[in-house]
Amino acid sequence: MTDPYRPKGLSSAVCYQDAKAAYRWLEEAFGFEPLFVLLDANGNLGHSEMTFGSSVVMVGNEWSADHKSPKSVGGKNTQTVHVQLAVGDNIDAHCKRAREAGAEILQEPATQFYGDRTYRARDPEGHIWTFGVTEKRMTPEQWDGASGFTTRTRLD
Repeated sequence: MTDPYRPKGLSSAVCYQDAKAAYRWLEEAFGFEPLFVLLDANGNLGHSEMTFGSSVVMVGNEWSADHKSPKSVGGKNTQTVHVQLAVGDNIDAHCKRAREAGAEILQEPATQFYGDRTYRARDPEGHIWTFGVTEKRMTPEQWDGASGFTTRTRLD
């Protein structure tokens, strides 16, 4: 097993009505790699983690009134997860793989003003995932010029 302990950083945790099915689906559709699963004496999933590059996503069942799948709350999301592919990865092929596994593609692959090509997908329980790959590295001045935005480090 790969080292289950993570360095300083962020991880996402997503809740599903059927976390076992979601775990398998995330591997098939998005290419997430199994890290580990914790199963109880009856084979029920207690906790699981998957990796993508150096990031981790925790996949679990609904476990309280505040931890629900979008499928349980009318499809609503309070956050989405962005996944960055490696430079040179084929995002169109990634999108095709996700679609073939049953993802609803909400936004087809498109090149953004900041140089990344992205697409957005909804998984079978309603979580929204955005995938991106850098196609052209740009400076903040270049993407500001292309977008009309002003990039700063701080708000004030």
